[in-house]
Amino acid sequence: MATQIDKEACREAYNQVRDDNTDINWAVFKYEGSMIVPAGQGTDYEDFKKMCTDDARLFGFLRITTGDAMSKRAKFTLITWIGESISGLQRAKISTDKTLVKEIVQNFAKEFMISDPRELDEDYIRTELKKAGGANYDAQAE
Repeated sequence: MATQIDKEACREAYNQVRDDNTDINWAVFKYEGSMIVPAGQGTDYEDFKKMCTDDARLFGFLRITTGDAMSKRAKFTLITWIGESISGLQRAKISTDKTLVKEIVQNFAKEFMISDPRELDEDYIRTELKKAGGANYDAQAE
């Protein structure tokens, strides 16, 4: 059966992460059978990481504040998580299903495909987003 997405519910979760007037800085979209639906959102990055288990395949949309002494800005990222115990067929399917998610999640600075929990380190994600962010006025040498 072809995968479908609950567009309205996913769009609402996506918009809450993008909204500067909310504290919500992540939303997760998971499979319920052959339907992709919102599966949670929150303010703590650690809560997002806890959803990335060995038996999960999900899409995470996150807002991370980056910048330097001169300018702070929100950057957005799309993380595709594929747990270690996901079958080969499900791994292959997630790549094509991502196009459904990208119909909703359209604005992000960087995209990640992750299956190793160590790559979910918030500092790593923040550093990669900072690199994609353009001008850097920090007085440090990079």
